Amino acid sequence: MHPGAIAAVTPDKPAVIMAGSGRIITYRELDEESNRLAHLFRAAGLRPGDHIAFMLANHPLFLAVAWAAHRSGLYYTPISSRLQTAELAYIVENCGARAFVSSADLAGVATSIIDATPGVELRLMIDGTAGGFTSYEQAVAGRPVTPVDDECAGADMLYSSGTTGRPKGVKLAATHGPLTEPGMLLKLVEALFTPSGDSVYLSPAPLYHAAPLRYSMTFQRLGATVVVMERFDPERYLQAVEQYGVTHSQLVPTMFIKMLKLPEETRTKYDISSLRCAIHAAAPCPVPVKEQMIDWWGPIIHEYYAGTEGNGFLYVGSEDWLQHRGTVGRSLFGIVHICDEEGDDLPPGERGTIYFESGGAFEYHGDPGRTRAAQDPRGRGWTTLGDIGYLDEDGFLYLTDRRSYMIISGGVNIYPQEAENVLSVHPKVADVAVFGVPDEEMGEQVKAVVEPLSMAEAGPELEAELIAYCRERLAHYKCPKSVDFRPELPRHPTGKLYKRLLREEYWSART
Repeated sequence: MHPGAIAAVTPDKPAVIMAGSGRIITYRELDEESNRLAHLFRAAGLRPGDHIAFMLANHPLFLAVAWAAHRSGLYYTPISSRLQTAELAYIVENCGARAFVSSADLAGVATSIIDATPGVELRLMIDGTAGGFTSYEQAVAGRPVTPVDDECAGADMLYSSGTTGRPKGVKLAATHGPLTEPGMLLKLVEALFTPSGDSVYLSPAPLYHAAPLRYSMTFQRLGATVVVMERFDPERYLQAVEQYGVTHSQLVPTMFIKMLKLPEETRTKYDISSLRCAIHAAAPCPVPVKEQMIDWWGPIIHEYYAGTEGNGFLYVGSEDWLQHRGTVGRSLFGIVHICDEEGDDLPPGERGTIYFESGGAFEYHGDPGRTRAAQDPRGRGWTTLGDIGYLDEDGFLYLTDRRSYMIISGGVNIYPQEAENVLSVHPKVADVAVFGVPDEEMGEQVKAVVEPLSMAEAGPELEAELIAYCRERLAHYKCPKSVDFRPELPRHPTGKLYKRLLREEYWSART
């Protein structure tokens, strides 16, 4: 149930394989590396309940750093390697990190926050060093490869991706119990996806995000091999499935879309028959996209709806989804309520804010205001991720959009996800965002910003084509009145769109 136990039985088995470089970290190496760093944390005065942060790309030692903190009873915050100085300094300082780990390829931004993070007592740099940092390799050299005397389980404290505002630290309760205690995620993964020590899990997304990190560590608890892509590429993904005999993987809908837009000869070039479970989450998947994926890969597509906050978990397999197309599943953890603005329950089919009753408890670190805002107005202890949706008569949930993205035009509520789902499958569209922009008469009007497959086609003709395409499939008032084109949209590597950044460009002149 943890790397040390696996290393004792199969020490030479790969725990991590880097898909690009081919570098292998065995379970013995993972166990010993994480123990050395755990001892260094203790020598630096860190005790259970203290906090560390680390900023790494998908590095071979990423999971070793996470396991070192976890088996030291620490809270650990992995941070996006894309952040700049102000964003990085905010998270490191806000989470109360006493230690910070980074790598030489990120030295520029890592060193830029030293003055702004005086609470950090230990700064380590992998693959080199820089001013204010100690060489990681030298610091852990000679440390014991056995567990620390007071080894106990810590917990991650992850920050939201900031798609709707400043990142929030999600603090879950750490038990500081034995590492062998199975958590809720392990139980769900075992029940739904039936992995084993023979499984090979492919992680194509950045490990600093909740699902890639938690699922990779969960599969390692079972002794599986985790194959990590340094960055996602649609053809390289298919190649990795064939090369490593991948059995399980987790993706996001934008990855599906990119693979579906590969030439037919490329898509059929690779043998992906080893793949037994393709799991997706993190963002809504357009119905036509999922239909095409099930046609291509078979009924091995699994979907869940959950958040970093851990306050609920819904699931749907391919068979049920085909009977309830568009659903994100039924609840396996937490009772789902759809509520109006006053907190009253709404009947099936009516849209409202999604709340979870009897789900996991959480708080937004250092932000009681945001913590209260995530709770239901009646004070019943229900919590929300801020999404809007509805339940059908069978208890299946359908997402409409995030509450903060809803467009109000002439007093009518418009959910931009509907238009996004339509436009995303247009053959000339690589990516799309739909949101509200100022309108003097209606308050807001619907705008689409599109990343075309070819910028050479961007212009009035394609704009008219896309608007007409959308109007053939949706009520006109839900469709964009205009379309702007960009070479690339600001999308998080996990698939979440930074719609807030686009929207702010159009609203910046308005009070």
